[in-house]
Amino acid sequence: MAVIYSIVSMSGDLRKRFGSLLAAHRKNRGFTQAHLAEVSDLSVDMISRLESGSSGARFQTIEKLATALSIDPAELFTGDLPKSALSNPAMSAMVVQLSKMSEADLDWLKSILPGLMSRR
Repeated sequence: MAVIYSIVSMSGDLRKRFGSLLAAHRKNRGFTQAHLAEVSDLSVDMISRLESGSSGARFQTIEKLATALSIDPAELFTGDLPKSALSNPAMSAMVVQLSKMSEADLDWLKSILPGLMSRR
């Protein structure tokens, strides 16, 4: 039986999604590719290939990246919501309500949210 080294031979779409999320999390932390490479013990070339979707990641690489970015490894596959947000009952309830809204209502809510946040 062969050992599986990569995530079930990551399809192109999954590699692209992973790469986009990796880049977003890296930028959110204020890291350059060089800094992420240094703190995750990977090469800058590897970070670049992962972010562009031209290479898939091994489980060990995903763990290194998640540790360096201080995130749950699943966040490199699941989008912008941190896992901790879904474990918060109030946040989960809001996500459910948001998912029922029309695009127009979501756009409106998005436009007023900064004003609401500045009132705190």
